[in-house]
Amino acid sequence: MAKIYVGNLPFSASEADIRTLFSQHGEVQSVSLPTDRETGRPRGFGFVEMSSGAAEAIRALNQKMLRDRALNVNEARPREERRPQRQRW
Repeated sequence: MAKIYVGNLPFSASEADIRTLFSQHGEVQSVSLPTDRETGRPRGFGFVEMSSGAAEAIRALNQKMLRDRALNVNEARPREERRPQRQRW
């Protein structure tokens, strides 16, 4: 299973839009589009998990235009450990 990072997404893009785009290149297992905790608005990036066709999807969709925005598509890096933040009172 390959996890793909998709950046510079239009804020109007839905999980269904991304699933349709990536499913042209292989089998999509999941799509995740994080939202801002405070506003609930999309953050402009997402992750796609594919069981097949990930390398082809990355090659085909990197820099592809989606609603006037050039997508940044590459293999997702493992999440870095975050240091605990200090209390700011």
